[in-house]
Amino acid sequence: MSDNKEFVKEITNMDEDFAQWYTDVIRKTDLVDYSPVKGFMVIKPYGYAIWENIQQYLDIRFKQTGHKNMYFPLLIPESLLNKEKEHVEGFAPEVAWVTHGGDNELGEKLCIRPTSETIICHMYSKWLKSYRELPYLNNQWCSVVRWEKATRPFLRTSEFLWQEGHTLHETEQEAQDETIQMLNIYSEMAKELLAIPMVSGIKSEKEKFAGAEATYTIEALMHDGKALQSGTSHNLAQHFTKAFDITYLDRNSKLQHPYHTSWGVSTRLIGGLIMVHSDNRGLVLPPRVAPTQVVIVPVMQKKAGVLDRAYELKKELQDLGVRVDLDDSPNYSPGWKFNEYEMKGVPIRIEIGPRDIKNGVAMVARRDTLTKDQYELEGIGEAMKTLLENVHEDMYNKALAMREEKTYIVETYDELKDKMNTKPGFAKAMWCGCDECEAKIKSDTGATIRCMPFEQEKLSETCLVCGEKADKMVYLARAY
Repeated sequence: MSDNKEFVKEITNMDEDFAQWYTDVIRKTDLVDYSPVKGFMVIKPYGYAIWENIQQYLDIRFKQTGHKNMYFPLLIPESLLNKEKEHVEGFAPEVAWVTHGGDNELGEKLCIRPTSETIICHMYSKWLKSYRELPYLNNQWCSVVRWEKATRPFLRTSEFLWQEGHTLHETEQEAQDETIQMLNIYSEMAKELLAIPMVSGIKSEKEKFAGAEATYTIEALMHDGKALQSGTSHNLAQHFTKAFDITYLDRNSKLQHPYHTSWGVSTRLIGGLIMVHSDNRGLVLPPRVAPTQVVIVPVMQKKAGVLDRAYELKKELQDLGVRVDLDDSPNYSPGWKFNEYEMKGVPIRIEIGPRDIKNGVAMVARRDTLTKDQYELEGIGEAMKTLLENVHEDMYNKALAMREEKTYIVETYDELKDKMNTKPGFAKAMWCGCDECEAKIKSDTGATIRCMPFEQEKLSETCLVCGEKADKMVYLARAY
């Protein structure tokens, strides 16, 4: 018990200071470290392994839907960035510029990509000639730089890792289908891999991506009641293809501009993963994304046969495709190891000692529920595979219950203002669609329209703010 008390002291209570709790969890679990440049982070092996699992899941899904990976340059000439007016205005405050090559001043400034629409469209304009080449279904895995004033690891950093898909299509409908298909893949990834329920919908005009015809989003709710935009998919229509003069000969030998989409998720998903599932003891990781799904901790490992049986158990799990570690380090006590792997969010811990082996059993601890049960060693591998699936489902259902508890209907503007201060979460309300009401909500409450969900409800006939006729139900929340 003394180990547990000491352990808990190292992490701030989330209900007392959520921001400090988040920082403590990230630093204590060795996910990242701060670099010499403010706002840039070093992702350490444990944090990067989580990103690799997200990347692997999505890369398979992208390729199953016909997409191919490419890579485009880091630097973009200023003249290209300026080609789409709305786009450059949206990103200008965050752009980092390269002005010198060695000792020589460059003839044209080069921006470090904040996103790659401009360079990719430039190249597409060189390549595309005929309708026979369409669709272009491409994606790249890379990092981008957006010079943020206030940063927080994973959630908002000046450089972050992401993927950005960029596709071209013959028809408006094909582009729209692509936009929704990729949004659905993101939503499925959140549920199937991260155990996070999402609200899917369309952004308001004010909140959409700079240069998009329409932006679609998946929104998650964090433990503190704030929303996190977790992935976006943009129907760019012909905005960029006209600006960059991307044309092709159609089926009637006439020049046409193709329809364009882009879509992306980033390492901020890891921040969401932490803030949805973790607790005052540290990380709680869903099994499918956890770098280590099961850790084996031998007890009294110097006793004859303990390590041998522990390694047999490790091999049994490995052969079943389980990501498993065995900690036989002599430098730390079993109690210290229990706390360490609990803090790092390993979904299942197996404890095995001389008495367990004699009785043909092992003790199994679940990180999500902090419960411990005895399992027969015979067939334990298959039992752990089943348990990992149960852990994932239980974590998803717990996150869904948390979101539902923090989601409410607001019928008056005063009620919205009160709820945002006393019970932060998702507020569902009717909106007339005008910019003035949207701006007033943000100014008065700090909340923004997160999306107009695909699943609309008619909560009332009138706008929450102005009382005029309203036909759009929106999700409102303060957000990261």
